Amino acid sequence: MTAARFFISGTVQGVWFRASTREQAQRLGLRGYARNLDDGRVEVLAAGDAESVGALAQWLAHGPPNARVTGVERTEAEESEAGGGFVIA
Repeated sequence: MTAARFFISGTVQGVWFRASTREQAQRLGLRGYARNLDDGRVEVLAAGDAESVGALAQWLAHGPPNARVTGVERTEAEESEAGGGFVIA
């Protein structure tokens, strides 16, 4: 099991980014959350097997159709931060 925190920048708020991320994460069997930040970015915390976290990372690089991702920053996170499911915060 692994956990990672992602900060996604670009046009990522108001384009169903968090809801689409939740759908992808649930499909991949991941736990965690997606939330908007005051600076216009979206923060995603994902925990699960490394392959699934990697697959989510690839998806985050482009996001849903109306998003325009300009950057994805990844840092390590604690698995205990993820909670029991995947939620929109």
